[in-house]
Amino acid sequence: MIDGDTIEIHGQRIRFNGIDAPESRQHCNDAKGNDYPCGRRSAEALDAFLAASRPVQCAFVTWDRYYRFVGDCRRADGASVAAWMVEQGQALDWPRYSHGAYAAQQAKAKAAKVGLWVGTFQAPWEWRGAHAEGPSLASRPLGVASRPLVAQSGYSCEPRRTCSQISSCDEANWYLQSCSWGGKLDRDKDGIPCESLC
Repeated sequence: MIDGDTIEIHGQRIRFNGIDAPESRQHCNDAKGNDYPCGRRSAEALDAFLAASRPVQCAFVTWDRYYRFVGDCRRADGASVAAWMVEQGQALDWPRYSHGAYAAQQAKAKAAKVGLWVGTFQAPWEWRGAHAEGPSLASRPLGVASRPLVAQSGYSCEPRRTCSQISSCDEANWYLQSCSWGGKLDRDKDGIPCESLC
């Protein structure tokens, strides 16, 4: 588990389709206005939910602009992970991608004042925009032409690679965003992996 809307299965990062959870560094306010780590709380709720019925199975939907696998995931008992996270107030329906698929669960969470809805918070997509650090991948749109290439690339997080073993900037970015070890490709932490290629 990476955060409340991203997990890792066999070295592959998977982003839940149609929802957005607080970022791991994000803080929110509770009913009394006290600051708490809502991003960490969301990740812990997800972890407990998944632990109750393993394994998790994810159906591929698309690749996102960070080269992550985006999927619809269900626990072994068939429960929808995204629907549960929104219903518990641990993530938001993201209309831009869900087209309102989780609006009913969100209305229920809001009415019950559970999770994020107990206090005040900034939508995760707005929080990311306000906390972008320097030139990030988010500011560099992924060309449509490279999407099919990524989907058919067969990139895998195993075996682990170094920049000298990587042949393109697209491939380096895929490892950076998709693999638990990808951060080592970005030594100066500026969001650009393998600078000799990118």
